[in-house]
Amino acid sequence: MYPQLYRRRFAVVVALFVGGAVAACPGATLTDAVTEGPVAGEVDLEAECSSGLDVWIASTRRLPGICRGPAPADFGVERLAGGGSCRFWERSDLDSLLASPDRPLVIFVHGNRYDAGDAKSQGIELARRLAACRPGNRSPRVVIFSWPSQKQGMLLKDGRRKYERAYADGHYLSWFLGQVQPEQPVGIVGYSFGALVAAEALEDLSGQDLPAFPGQRWANRPGRTHLVFVVPAIRSDAAAPRGPFRSMLDGLDRFTLVINSRDEALKFFPLLEPEVQSEAMGYVGMPRRWLPDGLEYVATDAASVVGKMHTMRRYLDSGVLSNRIAGGLLDGIADE
Repeated sequence: MYPQLYRRRFAVVVALFVGGAVAACPGATLTDAVTEGPVAGEVDLEAECSSGLDVWIASTRRLPGICRGPAPADFGVERLAGGGSCRFWERSDLDSLLASPDRPLVIFVHGNRYDAGDAKSQGIELARRLAACRPGNRSPRVVIFSWPSQKQGMLLKDGRRKYERAYADGHYLSWFLGQVQPEQPVGIVGYSFGALVAAEALEDLSGQDLPAFPGQRWANRPGRTHLVFVVPAIRSDAAAPRGPFRSMLDGLDRFTLVINSRDEALKFFPLLEPEVQSEAMGYVGMPRRWLPDGLEYVATDAASVVGKMHTMRRYLDSGVLSNRIAGGLLDGIADE
Protein backbone atom coordinates (compact mmCIF):
# COMPACT_ATOMS: atom_id res chain seq x y z
CA MET A 1 0.00 0.00 0.00
CA TYR A 2 2.60 2.56 1.07
CA PRO A 3 4.96 2.07 -1.92
CA GLN A 4 2.00 2.52 -4.26
CA LEU A 5 0.95 5.70 -2.46
CA TYR A 6 4.51 6.99 -2.67
CA ARG A 7 4.64 6.33 -6.41
CA ARG A 8 1.33 8.08 -7.00
CA ARG A 9 2.40 11.16 -5.09
CA PHE A 10 5.75 11.31 -6.83
CA ALA A 11 3.96 10.99 -10.18
CA VAL A 12 1.94 14.08 -9.27
CA VAL A 13 5.17 15.99 -8.68
CA VAL A 14 6.71 15.00 -11.99
CA ALA A 15 3.51 15.44 -13.99
CA LEU A 16 3.07 19.01 -12.77
CA PHE A 17 6.66 20.16 -13.28
CA VAL A 18 5.94 21.60 -16.74
CA GLY A 19 6.17 25.01 -18.39
CA GLY A 20 4.40 27.18 -20.92
CA ALA A 21 4.50 30.49 -22.75
CA VAL A 22 2.61 33.79 -22.94
CA ALA A 23 2.48 37.37 -24.28
CA ALA A 24 2.86 41.15 -23.40
CA CYS A 25 3.29 43.38 -20.30
CA PRO A 26 0.21 45.28 -19.03
CA GLY A 27 0.09 47.20 -15.79
CA ALA A 28 -1.17 44.96 -13.01
CA THR A 29 -1.55 44.27 -9.34
CA LEU A 30 -1.19 41.04 -7.42
CA THR A 31 -4.95 40.58 -7.52
CA ASP A 32 -5.11 40.65 -11.32
CA ALA A 33 -6.62 37.62 -13.01
CA VAL A 34 -4.30 35.47 -15.12
CA THR A 35 -5.18 34.92 -18.76
CA GLU A 36 -3.97 32.06 -20.91
CA GLY A 37 -1.37 32.50 -23.65
CA PRO A 38 -0.32 30.26 -26.54
CA VAL A 39 0.77 26.76 -25.65
CA ALA A 40 4.49 25.93 -25.51
CA GLY A 41 6.00 25.41 -28.94
CA GLU A 42 3.43 27.58 -30.81
CA VAL A 43 5.38 30.83 -31.06
CA ASP A 44 4.72 32.68 -34.32
CA LEU A 45 8.23 33.54 -35.50
CA GLU A 46 6.82 35.95 -38.09
CA ALA A 47 5.65 38.12 -35.22
CA GLU A 48 9.28 38.42 -34.11
CA CYS A 49 10.45 40.00 -37.38
CA SER A 50 10.38 43.61 -36.18
CA SER A 51 10.77 42.99 -32.48
CA GLY A 52 14.53 43.50 -32.22
CA LEU A 53 14.88 40.57 -29.85
CA ASP A 54 18.36 39.15 -29.33
CA VAL A 55 17.78 35.52 -28.34
CA TRP A 56 20.29 32.65 -28.31
CA ILE A 57 20.40 28.98 -27.35
CA ALA A 58 23.20 27.29 -25.40
CA SER A 59 22.23 23.62 -25.33
CA THR A 60 23.58 20.67 -23.36
CA ARG A 61 20.95 18.25 -24.69
CA ARG A 62 23.54 16.13 -26.49
CA LEU A 63 26.17 16.29 -23.77
CA PRO A 64 26.74 13.49 -21.24
CA GLY A 65 26.07 13.68 -17.53
CA ILE A 66 29.09 14.80 -15.50
CA CYS A 67 30.00 15.09 -11.83
CA ARG A 68 32.46 17.99 -12.08
CA GLY A 69 33.18 20.99 -14.26
CA PRO A 70 33.97 20.23 -17.94
CA ALA A 71 37.06 21.40 -19.78
CA PRO A 72 35.73 22.61 -22.13
CA ALA A 73 32.01 22.14 -22.94
CA ASP A 74 30.85 21.73 -26.53
CA PHE A 75 27.49 23.51 -26.31
CA GLY A 76 25.06 23.49 -29.18
CA VAL A 77 24.69 27.21 -29.98
CA GLU A 78 21.95 28.79 -32.08
CA ARG A 79 20.62 32.30 -32.51
CA LEU A 80 17.29 33.69 -33.64
CA ALA A 81 18.10 35.19 -37.02
CA GLY A 82 16.52 36.50 -40.20
CA GLY A 83 14.35 39.52 -40.94
CA GLY A 84 11.63 40.83 -43.18
CA SER A 85 8.77 38.34 -43.18
CA CYS A 86 10.56 35.51 -41.41
CA ARG A 87 12.97 34.72 -38.62
CA PHE A 88 14.54 31.38 -37.97
CA TRP A 89 17.06 29.57 -35.78
CA GLU A 90 20.55 29.23 -37.22
CA ARG A 91 23.66 27.55 -35.90
CA SER A 92 26.35 29.70 -34.33
CA ASP A 93 29.21 29.37 -31.86
CA LEU A 94 30.08 30.36 -28.32
CA ASP A 95 32.52 33.09 -29.36
CA SER A 96 29.75 34.85 -31.28
CA LEU A 97 27.33 34.47 -28.40
CA LEU A 98 29.79 36.12 -26.01
CA ALA A 99 30.91 38.81 -28.46
CA SER A 100 28.88 41.71 -26.97
CA PRO A 101 30.23 42.19 -23.44
CA ASP A 102 28.85 45.74 -23.25
CA ARG A 103 25.25 44.42 -23.21
CA PRO A 104 23.51 42.82 -20.23
CA LEU A 105 23.40 39.04 -20.51
CA VAL A 106 20.24 37.30 -19.29
CA ILE A 107 20.32 33.52 -18.91
CA PHE A 108 17.05 31.60 -18.67
CA VAL A 109 17.23 28.10 -17.17
CA HIS A 110 13.96 26.26 -17.72
CA GLY A 111 12.37 23.54 -15.61
CA ASN A 112 11.55 19.86 -16.08
CA ARG A 113 9.70 18.28 -19.02
CA TYR A 114 10.71 20.86 -21.62
CA ASP A 115 11.71 19.61 -25.03
CA ALA A 116 13.94 21.78 -27.23
CA GLY A 117 10.97 23.55 -28.84
CA ASP A 118 9.36 24.32 -25.48
CA ALA A 119 12.62 25.83 -24.23
CA LYS A 120 12.90 28.06 -27.30
CA SER A 121 9.31 29.30 -27.14
CA GLN A 122 9.54 30.02 -23.42
CA GLY A 123 12.81 31.90 -23.87
CA ILE A 124 11.34 34.03 -26.65
CA GLU A 125 8.38 34.89 -24.44
CA LEU A 126 10.70 35.89 -21.61
CA ALA A 127 12.66 38.11 -24.00
CA ARG A 128 9.38 39.71 -25.13
CA ARG A 129 8.43 40.39 -21.53
CA LEU A 130 11.78 41.96 -20.70
CA ALA A 131 11.53 44.23 -23.75
CA ALA A 132 7.92 45.20 -22.93
CA CYS A 133 8.46 45.74 -19.20
CA ARG A 134 11.72 47.67 -19.48
CA PRO A 135 11.45 49.51 -22.84
CA GLY A 136 13.87 52.27 -21.79
CA ASN A 137 16.71 49.91 -20.97
CA ARG A 138 19.50 48.61 -23.11
CA SER A 139 18.21 45.47 -24.79
CA PRO A 140 19.72 42.41 -23.11
CA ARG A 141 21.04 39.37 -24.90
CA VAL A 142 18.83 36.51 -23.75
CA VAL A 143 20.43 33.06 -23.63
CA ILE A 144 18.21 30.02 -23.22
CA PHE A 145 20.18 27.39 -21.32
CA SER A 146 18.52 24.32 -22.83
CA TRP A 147 19.18 21.17 -20.83
CA PRO A 148 17.84 17.62 -21.42
CA SER A 149 14.64 17.69 -19.39
CA GLN A 150 12.24 16.27 -22.00
CA LYS A 151 9.88 13.52 -20.89
CA GLN A 152 11.56 10.11 -20.77
CA GLY A 153 9.88 6.89 -19.67
CA MET A 154 7.92 6.28 -16.48
CA LEU A 155 7.11 9.33 -14.37
CA LEU A 156 8.83 8.23 -11.17
CA LYS A 157 12.11 7.25 -12.85
CA ASP A 158 11.97 10.28 -15.09
CA GLY A 159 11.58 12.68 -12.17
CA ARG A 160 14.50 11.20 -10.28
CA ARG A 161 16.66 11.22 -13.41
CA LYS A 162 15.98 14.91 -14.08
CA TYR A 163 16.58 15.88 -10.47
CA GLU A 164 20.01 14.24 -10.67
CA ARG A 165 20.71 15.60 -14.16
CA ALA A 166 20.11 19.15 -12.91
CA TYR A 167 23.31 18.88 -10.87
CA ALA A 168 25.28 17.86 -13.96
CA ASP A 169 23.94 20.79 -15.94
CA GLY A 170 24.87 23.08 -13.09
CA HIS A 171 28.48 22.12 -13.83
CA TYR A 172 27.97 22.93 -17.51
CA LEU A 173 26.38 26.28 -16.66
CA SER A 174 29.26 27.16 -14.33
CA TRP A 175 31.71 26.61 -17.17
CA PHE A 176 29.58 28.78 -19.45
CA LEU A 177 29.43 31.58 -16.89
CA GLY A 178 33.18 31.31 -16.49
CA GLN A 179 33.56 32.38 -20.14
CA VAL A 180 31.62 35.63 -19.62
CA GLN A 181 33.70 38.80 -19.44
CA PRO A 182 34.07 39.82 -15.76
CA GLU A 183 32.76 43.33 -16.54
CA GLN A 184 29.58 42.14 -18.26
CA PRO A 185 26.40 42.42 -16.15
CA VAL A 186 24.61 39.08 -15.82
CA GLY A 187 21.05 38.20 -14.84
CA ILE A 188 20.08 34.57 -14.26
CA VAL A 189 16.50 33.36 -13.97
CA GLY A 190 15.91 29.78 -12.86
CA TYR A 191 12.42 28.31 -13.01
CA SER A 192 11.56 25.21 -10.91
CA PHE A 193 14.34 22.62 -11.50
CA GLY A 194 16.19 25.36 -13.37
CA ALA A 195 16.86 27.02 -10.02
CA LEU A 196 18.74 23.90 -8.95
CA VAL A 197 20.86 24.10 -12.11
CA ALA A 198 21.62 27.77 -11.40
CA ALA A 199 22.38 27.17 -7.73
CA GLU A 200 24.84 24.38 -8.53
CA ALA A 201 26.54 26.58 -11.14
CA LEU A 202 27.01 29.50 -8.74
CA GLU A 203 28.16 27.13 -6.00
CA ASP A 204 30.81 25.76 -8.38
CA LEU A 205 32.04 29.26 -9.20
CA SER A 206 32.25 30.46 -5.62
CA GLY A 207 35.59 28.89 -4.78
CA GLN A 208 37.49 28.87 -8.06
CA ASP A 209 38.92 31.12 -10.75
CA LEU A 210 36.82 31.76 -13.82
CA PRO A 211 37.78 29.16 -16.46
CA ALA A 212 38.53 31.78 -19.13
CA PHE A 213 40.08 34.34 -16.77
CA PRO A 214 42.73 32.87 -14.44
CA GLY A 215 43.09 34.87 -11.24
CA GLN A 216 39.56 36.31 -11.51
CA ARG A 217 36.90 34.87 -9.22
CA TRP A 218 33.16 35.21 -9.71
CA ALA A 219 32.72 36.80 -6.28
CA ASN A 220 35.14 39.59 -7.21
CA ARG A 221 33.99 40.32 -10.75
CA PRO A 222 33.19 44.01 -11.36
CA GLY A 223 30.03 43.31 -13.37
CA ARG A 224 26.81 43.02 -11.39
CA THR A 225 25.13 39.64 -10.97
CA HIS A 226 21.37 39.35 -10.40
CA LEU A 227 19.62 36.06 -9.61
CA VAL A 228 15.87 35.43 -9.95
CA PHE A 229 14.28 32.20 -8.73
CA VAL A 230 10.72 31.50 -9.87
CA VAL A 231 9.08 28.78 -7.72
CA PRO A 232 12.46 27.09 -7.23
CA ALA A 233 12.41 23.32 -6.83
CA ILE A 234 15.29 23.44 -4.40
CA ARG A 235 15.55 22.83 -0.66
CA SER A 236 14.19 25.66 1.46
CA ASP A 237 17.42 25.69 3.50
CA ALA A 238 19.63 25.87 0.41
CA ALA A 239 20.97 29.34 1.27
CA ALA A 240 20.90 28.96 5.07
CA PRO A 241 24.19 29.72 6.91
CA ARG A 242 25.00 26.00 6.81
CA GLY A 243 22.86 25.18 3.79
CA PRO A 244 24.04 23.07 0.85
CA PHE A 245 24.11 26.04 -1.54
CA ARG A 246 25.16 28.83 0.78
CA SER A 247 28.09 29.79 -1.44
CA MET A 248 25.80 30.52 -4.39
CA LEU A 249 25.28 33.91 -2.74
CA ASP A 250 28.95 34.85 -3.20
CA GLY A 251 29.19 37.60 -5.77
CA LEU A 252 25.43 38.22 -6.04
CA ASP A 253 24.26 41.83 -5.98
CA ARG A 254 20.52 41.08 -6.06
CA PHE A 255 18.40 38.04 -5.29
CA THR A 256 14.72 38.01 -6.28
CA LEU A 257 12.55 35.14 -5.07
CA VAL A 258 9.06 34.41 -6.39
CA ILE A 259 7.27 31.65 -4.48
CA ASN A 260 3.78 30.14 -4.57
CA SER A 261 2.45 28.90 -1.25
CA ARG A 262 -0.41 27.13 -3.06
CA ASP A 263 1.69 25.32 -5.69
CA GLU A 264 0.31 21.76 -6.01
CA ALA A 265 3.56 20.32 -7.40
CA LEU A 266 5.96 21.87 -4.90
CA LYS A 267 3.77 20.70 -2.05
CA PHE A 268 5.13 17.21 -2.73
CA PHE A 269 8.75 18.30 -3.11
CA PRO A 270 9.89 16.44 0.07
CA LEU A 271 9.32 13.18 -1.81
CA LEU A 272 12.20 14.02 -4.16
CA GLU A 273 14.66 13.54 -1.31
CA PRO A 274 12.88 11.32 1.26
CA GLU A 275 15.96 11.15 3.46
CA VAL A 276 15.99 14.95 3.82
CA GLN A 277 12.25 15.73 3.84
CA SER A 278 12.83 19.42 3.15
CA GLU A 279 10.10 21.71 1.85
CA ALA A 280 10.78 23.52 -1.42
CA MET A 281 12.05 27.09 -1.31
CA GLY A 282 9.49 27.87 -4.00
CA TYR A 283 6.71 26.70 -1.67
CA VAL A 284 7.67 28.10 1.76
CA GLY A 285 10.25 30.78 0.92
CA MET A 286 13.21 31.70 3.12
CA PRO A 287 13.93 34.33 5.80
CA ARG A 288 15.84 37.51 4.98
CA ARG A 289 18.09 37.03 8.01
CA TRP A 290 19.92 34.20 6.25
CA LEU A 291 21.29 36.56 3.59
CA PRO A 292 24.27 38.93 3.79
CA ASP A 293 23.40 42.50 4.74
CA GLY A 294 24.66 43.97 1.47
CA LEU A 295 22.62 41.69 -0.78
CA GLU A 296 19.47 43.24 -2.28
CA TYR A 297 16.58 40.87 -1.65
CA VAL A 298 12.95 40.92 -2.77
CA ALA A 299 10.49 38.09 -2.13
CA THR A 300 6.96 37.71 -3.50
CA ASP A 301 4.25 35.13 -2.88
CA ALA A 302 2.35 34.73 -6.17
CA ALA A 303 -0.38 32.46 -4.79
CA SER A 304 -3.15 35.03 -5.22
CA VAL A 305 -2.35 35.37 -8.93
CA VAL A 306 -1.16 31.95 -10.00
CA GLY A 307 -3.24 29.68 -7.80
CA LYS A 308 -2.30 26.00 -7.66
CA MET A 309 -0.73 25.68 -11.10
CA HIS A 310 2.98 25.00 -11.59
CA THR A 311 3.79 26.58 -14.94
CA MET A 312 6.05 29.45 -15.98
CA ARG A 313 3.41 30.82 -18.32
CA ARG A 314 1.33 31.96 -15.33
CA TYR A 315 4.18 34.12 -14.05
CA LEU A 316 4.91 35.69 -17.42
CA ASP A 317 1.21 36.26 -18.08
CA SER A 318 0.81 38.46 -15.01
CA GLY A 319 1.84 42.08 -15.42
CA VAL A 320 2.97 42.49 -11.83
CA LEU A 321 4.90 39.21 -11.72
CA SER A 322 6.60 39.72 -15.08
CA ASN A 323 7.54 43.22 -13.92
CA ARG A 324 9.00 41.74 -10.76
CA ILE A 325 11.04 39.28 -12.81
CA ALA A 326 12.19 41.97 -15.25
CA GLY A 327 13.14 44.30 -12.42
CA GLY A 328 15.04 41.59 -10.60
CA LEU A 329 17.03 40.83 -13.72
CA LEU A 330 17.60 44.24 -15.30
CA ASP A 331 17.10 47.16 -12.91
CA GLY A 332 20.50 48.63 -12.19
CA ILE A 333 22.34 46.74 -14.93
CA ALA A 334 20.48 47.75 -18.09
CA ASP A 335 19.56 51.38 -17.46
CA GLU A 336 20.17 53.95 -20.15
